[in-house]
Amino acid sequence: MMGLPARARRVAPLLSRIVAAIAGGYALAALASVAALALPMAKTQAVLTGMLASFSIYTGAVIWVFAVRSATRAWVGLLVAAAVLLPAAWSVWHAGPST
Repeated sequence: MMGLPARARRVAPLLSRIVAAIAGGYALAALASVAALALPMAKTQAVLTGMLASFSIYTGAVIWVFAVRSATRAWVGLLVAAAVLLPAAWSVWHAGPST
């Protein structure tokens, strides 16, 4: 029978990928949805664009997490993508309410 530390070393990368796919993918999709509001278009179109794009981004993030070689690369890839979207989302968050 396998000991707990050996089993944990075997299962931990899989659990990390599952958490990255669910939480990281959701966070990335939400960030992209907010960042879409920074696009130069009408607010209603930007909201629809962000919502539709978020489904593709979430799907791509889940595929990415399980396609890369290691769980570390999965997390790094999600963080790099989030870092690219963060300035646009930040500008929307700090722009204040608009009509």
